[in-house]
Amino acid sequence: MTPGARVAAAIEVLDKIRSGMPAEKALTNWARGARYAGSKDRAALRDHVFSVLRCWRSCAARGGGESGRALMIGALREQGLDPEAFFTGDGHAPEILTEAERGAFVPDAAAVRDLPDWLWARFVASLGDAAEAAAQALRARAPIMLRVNLRRATRNDAIARLADEGIVAQPVDIAQSALQVIEGERKVSGSLSFAEGWIELQDGSSQAAMEAIVAPQGARVLDYCAGGGGKVLALAARMHGKFFAHDVAPARMRDLPVRAARAGVDVQTMERPEGRFDLVLCDAPCSGSGTWRRSPEAKWALTPGRLAELTEVQVHILSEAAALVAPGGKLAYATCSVLNEENQCVIDRFLSEFSDWRLIEMRHWPISDEGDGFFLAQLTRVSR
Repeated sequence: MTPGARVAAAIEVLDKIRSGMPAEKALTNWARGARYAGSKDRAALRDHVFSVLRCWRSCAARGGGESGRALMIGALREQGLDPEAFFTGDGHAPEILTEAERGAFVPDAAAVRDLPDWLWARFVASLGDAAEAAAQALRARAPIMLRVNLRRATRNDAIARLADEGIVAQPVDIAQSALQVIEGERKVSGSLSFAEGWIELQDGSSQAAMEAIVAPQGARVLDYCAGGGGKVLALAARMHGKFFAHDVAPARMRDLPVRAARAGVDVQTMERPEGRFDLVLCDAPCSGSGTWRRSPEAKWALTPGRLAELTEVQVHILSEAAALVAPGGKLAYATCSVLNEENQCVIDRFLSEFSDWRLIEMRHWPISDEGDGFFLAQLTRVSR
């Protein structure tokens, strides 16, 4: 496909997304109908679409509208490219620009933040002077981060083996197990390093948070909102104990036994947690505002009402999980959100309702070149 044809394909996909189709489904449907497209074409298309999703508001401002065509005109301008080089009308390229489309469109300060207005107010309330930097960080691609399974290899060993497989990775400071992929990211999932459990894809801030959690030797550890199990695997890679995973939707844990076996750790899945645990981790459902570089649709879909619903769910999960913690045990609450409503406010509310708990530590990780926005609070039971 020519560069112009790729832009035309992006316009088609963006119009599907505008009609309400999820981005991944729109991209998949397009690929199924375009058997002629190679892997580089599909990757380029994905990059175009996600660049717009991250910067929808500024792309619309620079392109003069919210049609797929206007958004791609704006996206090219956002990247410092001349749309006329792509909108040629030749072959499968989009038709040439109209006089109106050639006009100068300058986004205002609100547009270049690429947040809904109501969310910008929440960012300022939560992050203060760091709000602008956080909003700008969400407009760029996220780093590709790996967690080295220290039960299998050292970071240096993993770096060398990945290099042999055409993947360039470098150590970063955010976590002891963290590597950032610099080159060859699309080879990671098919690599032997991945297949043999040397590495896992995991955000740097998430790794750092799991490294900050300490439990006694031989502890019973429960990941109460396990999902795919990435965090319990990270805990099991550096602790010695018995590890359990639970999720309200057990199907989310379907691949966890295979992942655990690959990593060389034992994690037992539980539909109904039984007994008491020395550590219970609640990686609660949240807005994901710290991860919107990776899932930018969520930034535009979140509403004040949905945010309020999430905070109720979070408090409810904490109260359920607290009942599973052994005397003297620890409750860890985590979100990939940067919003106070889902973080400190939830902890404050929990502590006001449960007087037999106290806060040990509360930490925030900003959106950075090494990780997503992340929050962790650790609490302990003081009686009962």
